[in-house]
Amino acid sequence: MASNVNPTVRRRRLGQELRRLRELKNMTAEEVAERLLVSQSKISRLENGRRSISQRDVRDLCGVYEVEDHRIVDSLMQMAKDSRQQGWWHTFGDIPYSVYIGLETDAASLRVYDPQVVPGLLQTRTYAEALVTGALPETAPSDIDKRVQVRMRRQDRVTSQENPLRLWTVLDEATRRRVVGNKKLMREQLDRIVEMSHLPHITVQVIPFSLGAHPGLNGQYAILEFPDASDSSVVYIEGVTSDLYLEKANDVEKYSVMYEHLRAQAMNVDQSREFILDIAKGYAH
Repeated sequence: MASNVNPTVRRRRLGQELRRLRELKNMTAEEVAERLLVSQSKISRLENGRRSISQRDVRDLCGVYEVEDHRIVDSLMQMAKDSRQQGWWHTFGDIPYSVYIGLETDAASLRVYDPQVVPGLLQTRTYAEALVTGALPETAPSDIDKRVQVRMRRQDRVTSQENPLRLWTVLDEATRRRVVGNKKLMREQLDRIVEMSHLPHITVQVIPFSLGAHPGLNGQYAILEFPDASDSSVVYIEGVTSDLYLEKANDVEKYSVMYEHLRAQAMNVDQSREFILDIAKGYAH
């Protein structure tokens, strides 16, 4: 795959353009589905970028929307072709959260809150192995290894010298206290977080138990923002059997405001580092 082609982002941009064309015709997704003899859910999935779109789909939709400018049609057809190419993650086979990986790969910044575990972009390999093994006890060793390899490859976004991902993460104290694997492994993991927190594009803050109730008690989520102004921000919420992607401006705003409250109530960067190091000392023996 060409390095400048991200199929997930291409699908998303193409879906946004198709939605715009539909709305210009004042048509509902249901009306379009009836015209093309397909389900309404297919139209919705094409527009939100969750489903691969073929050039035939684009041609049919442009016909319904009466798009007469061949340059527009050709551009959309090319986007459809690009969107069907494979990203680096496809070489690992079926990855449950491949849509998220595609978004993360193209994002400019990522804000993460996790009350349970260390975020994947900051995990050591041994922590990731112990975490996946414990969280998914019925997973075959080969699948565990595949998941860990993908997680390590994702970290290229935050270790890259050129255009690294801007990462801001707020962690609950529980992520420091829960011993995943063993104490030696945890000491290495906490040291890794502190090391990464010194990079200029990574910010780590901690919510201590002493804070009590706070806006993050509803659970883990991530907010992705993109360099292209035409790409709307996305809130990602990981699930057991399916994931949730929120793109409506009102939804993103609510989660963004909640994240601002979390950042304001968490320890500052220096306090967070000292707090993590103090906990790490307890895992020294």
